[in-house]
Amino acid sequence: MTDNQSKSASLIGRAARDPRAARLVRHALNALCMLALPLALAPTAAFAKPPIDSEAALIAHGNYIVHRVGMCTDCHTPKDDHGMPIGAQDLQGAELHFTPDVPVPGFTNRSVRLAGLPAGYTEAQLATFLETGHTANGGMARPPMPAYRLNEHDARAVAAYLHSLN
Repeated sequence: MTDNQSKSASLIGRAARDPRAARLVRHALNALCMLALPLALAPTAAFAKPPIDSEAALIAHGNYIVHRVGMCTDCHTPKDDHGMPIGAQDLQGAELHFTPDVPVPGFTNRSVRLAGLPAGYTEAQLATFLETGHTANGGMARPPMPAYRLNEHDARAVAAYLHSLN
């Protein structure tokens, strides 16, 4: 067994006994999945998405990406005392209950409110952020927010869905 395999096995074993370690493992796995997300959502000639013919279909697609692919609620929805999302506060922003093992410059312990659009964003600006990873003022999102690289269709769908949550 390599040193990395040994460390992974130790962390997984700890996660089975310690809810805080389990949360760290879950968030680490989510971060790894976010790295693969642009590849999973990238259109190819064989799997290109058909044009969306209605605003309702665009919003439904955005809902799917937010809740089932991007898992935005993991960080942007407050949790109860048992770590379960509070449905009535879906995507309202929340305290993050995890920290990095090593210092990460700019790491924030609070997620922003997404419902209705993040403060200071238009739908078009949010779509651009989701396509490029750059904020409306040209910067980058603060960690642990990943720099998404969604295609235009998916970025517009997410922005439309979030805007619909007024």
